[in-house]
Amino acid sequence: MKRKKPQVVLKNVVITDYAAEGKSLARIDGKVIFVEKVVPGDVVDIKLNKNKKDFAEGFPVHFVEYSKDREEPFCNHFGLCGGCIWQMLPYQKQLQYKHQQVTDSLQRIAKVNLPEIDTIIGATETRYYRNKLEYTFSTKKYVTNEELAVLKKDGNVYEDIAAAGFHARGFFDKVVEIETCHLQEEPTNAIRNAVAAYAKENNISFYDIRNHVGFLRNMMVRLTTTGEIMVNIVVGENYKTTIEQLMQFVLQQFPQITTLLYTINTKFNDSIFDLEPIVVKGNGYITEKLENYQFIISPKSFFQTNTKQAEKLYSITRNFAELDGTQTVYDLYGGTGSIGIFVSNKAKKIIGVELIKEAVDDAKENAKINNLSNAEFFVGDVINICTDDFFEKHGKPDVIITDPPRAGMHEKLVRKLLDMAAPIIVYVSCNPATQARDLALLDEKYTVTKVQPVDMFPHTHHIENVVQLKLK
Repeated sequence: MKRKKPQVVLKNVVITDYAAEGKSLARIDGKVIFVEKVVPGDVVDIKLNKNKKDFAEGFPVHFVEYSKDREEPFCNHFGLCGGCIWQMLPYQKQLQYKHQQVTDSLQRIAKVNLPEIDTIIGATETRYYRNKLEYTFSTKKYVTNEELAVLKKDGNVYEDIAAAGFHARGFFDKVVEIETCHLQEEPTNAIRNAVAAYAKENNISFYDIRNHVGFLRNMMVRLTTTGEIMVNIVVGENYKTTIEQLMQFVLQQFPQITTLLYTINTKFNDSIFDLEPIVVKGNGYITEKLENYQFIISPKSFFQTNTKQAEKLYSITRNFAELDGTQTVYDLYGGTGSIGIFVSNKAKKIIGVELIKEAVDDAKENAKINNLSNAEFFVGDVINICTDDFFEKHGKPDVIITDPPRAGMHEKLVRKLLDMAAPIIVYVSCNPATQARDLALLDEKYTVTKVQPVDMFPHTHHIENVVQLKLK
């Protein structure tokens, strides 16, 4: 029988620095210890859950002394919910560590010549900044040890409890019941709480993610600066009468909703990209504005979730593109065309390329409502689309804007960019580590000339970064 290794607890450990991905670090005899739920300056006892030769990972079991940089979190759900894990840090400290994350990633991973990295651009509003939230309805409420002790008192048997909110950090099947979330303005909390209460009062089941049964599954709420509200309720069972009654309840309680939809999802995963939302009220989309540009947003559209910071991010991208009206701009991973359209008034032509057909359909519609005649959008992989024949018809790029997902660009795409050899590339990234990896490959032909971090998500460790590269 294999003997379990004894659990190691390190005493009185001083947390010295921020590491990345929401973790901090300490060093003991030259060994790096990555620690969750702490900040630099904390002195803690740490239980290790991973202990390798060169590094270890752990979590605090006792705080000997709190850092002077800590402040009181403003949310009752802090520490349980998977979001806003940096509420205990003053916002200026958050910005300092995010700037450090960008610097460390580019220097350590990219290992290319870098200009001075501009000071990170912070958010004016650090609460109620999200235009989109997705809630989960679950049969398994996350219960703390203290709550569990109360439930089990006097021999009571603990049973699963329905909950509406966000996944508990580190659990795919447990949901923290949210009373008030500070990420999105009202009526988001009122809608979520009302739908959950209605379901409980009418014996409507919540979704069991392990057994894949249950009616009420997810809900997305989108708000715009133009005052429009979209709600898409996702159900796991096609019970027509129950759906109709729930929709009527929502309409009666919240007449300010401009677009109400529902989606029937009987799959084993939560993705709705291959499903068709059904419109109950409205035209099936809402409209947002960035500067003077309008954008339609459908239930399946990707759109930057912090509208005010998106304006700053796109303005930097436009400035880095150095457009004077004569350039052809290729917007890769173009989504619904938001970046391409935003920079279009400074360009001769915009060519958008995106894999998802529905996003390209939205991009074309967005170009139409903004009366653009110099923007075209294409469905497919850049590697397959950008051929010599395509260049002959549409022109080679003078500027390439690329905004890939967190995984960064595929190496084949990086090779394609090197072959295309546009004079300027503007690389917008939500993951400085994968961006740095790609910059190392682009170094074959390009020099990094400008770097500008932007904070899109206060109280989280996530950071956007814009890099300008010029052909050597």
